[in-house]
Formats: sequence, structure tokens, C-alpha cells
Amino acid sequence: MTQNWPRIRTAGFDGFLVSFGDNLSEPANRAALAFRAAVMRAGWDGVLDSSTSLVSTYLQFNPHWRDHAQMRTALEALLSERDWYGADLPEGRSLWRVPTVYGTDLAPQLEEAAAAAGMSAAEAVTSISQSRVRVQTIGFAPGQPYLGELPEAWNIPRQTALTEKVPEGALTIAIRQLVLFSVSTPTGWRHVGQTGFKLFRPDAEVPFVLRPGDEVLFVPTDAQTLHKMKAAGPDGGATREPIT
Repeated sequence: MTQNWPRIRTAGFDGFLVSFGDNLSEPANRAALAFRAAVMRAGWDGVLDSSTSLVSTYLQFNPHWRDHAQMRTALEALLSERDWYGADLPEGRSLWRVPTVYGTDLAPQLEEAAAAAGMSAAEAVTSISQSRVRVQTIGFAPGQPYLGELPEAWNIPRQTALTEKVPEGALTIAIRQLVLFSVSTPTGWRHVGQTGFKLFRPDAEVPFVLRPGDEVLFVPTDAQTLHKMKAAGPDGGATREPIT
């Protein structure tokens, strides 16, 4: 734990936010994921829901079951049990290998992003595709993951102007993170890869495919192969294996 962190704050009349930092880092994200898993294991009466952001755990509770003072005391006691920044990540996570076309007309900003990172396009593909990134949080759109962290060279800014639209399955990059788009939308992130992976499946039993804590490798492929894999099903050729 560090000075002033973690920090417990109220979030409305029925919520608490436990934050492990004021900016993204691997230890703070790890702590948020591990702490949420511990809250769920504790099975406290009156807890209605929980989730994580990049560096925080959110907890919703029923104040009729346990008032704010009691809930804060429980959270403080759990926080004191260990150093959450070095905690093991939750069990039940998966490693996904997602076929990705880098560059070409499908992902036209690869060279621009590579230049911003001081790399050639080929070096950029190697760097991104060999980076095993964690789903740090889900946000912005249904089932949409923020993934990282990438090497320091990828601490490049977002664009100053929006790209009018990127397609579903677009892999974009900025500030040492990747975002894999679950919908077609405008963005200020540079479009460097394209996948056929359908992340949001509203009619499925589990509508969000990726979960915080999962890890992803974006494996290079070519456009023709990706087209065939996309036609074969919503995974777009992606494969999953448990992390043990």
C-alpha cells in the first residue's frame, strides 16, 4: 500500500468506491481486480453488486441490511488483511488468442501510430502482437475492453481529432493501452488492427465475452484468412484457454 492509497469513498446512498491510485498502473489494476474477488468470496449480507474500473472496486449494497458505518468498517478490515498491490489475480481467468490483421485498408493508421512510437510498421506489429495484455476494465460500450499495459514506447497521445468511425472489432491504440471495439463508433484512438471477434452478444447466456483479468494476444493473420474465420462464427477465429 502507498501513502494516501487505497482510499474508501461513498458513491451515492448505496455504494462505496475503493480506489488504489489516481492513475493507471499495473499494481493498482491488479489490486482492484483482486480486492473485488475477495469481496465476492466474503459473501457479505446485503451486497447487491460489484465491479471494477481501471484502478477501483465499486460495491453496491442494501443500507437496510448493513449501514454505511458497518460497510466501511468491513471494507477497512478487508483492506488491512494484505498488500493488495501484490495480490494474486483472481482465479478463473482466460487467455484469448485473437487473429488480427495489422495495417492494410482494414486498419489504416498502423504506420501513423508506429511513427509516433518511433517504430517501423513491422516493428510495431511485432511489439503489439507479442504483448500479452490484460483486460483492465470493461467500459464505454457493452463488453468493450481496455487492455494493457503496452511497453513505454506506446505512451502515445490520442488524436486531436476524431476518426469518424471505426468498425466493430477494430483494435486501436494510445497511452500504452489497446481498446478492442465492440461496436462501430467514432474514436480518437488510432486504428492499427482489425479482428472478427464479436465481443457483445446480447442474446447469449454470457453477453460480454471478455472479463476483467482475462489476457489477450493479438495474433497476426491476413485479410483473406480473417474473412473466412469471421464468416465461420462470432469468435472470428479466436481461441480460449484457462489460465492456471
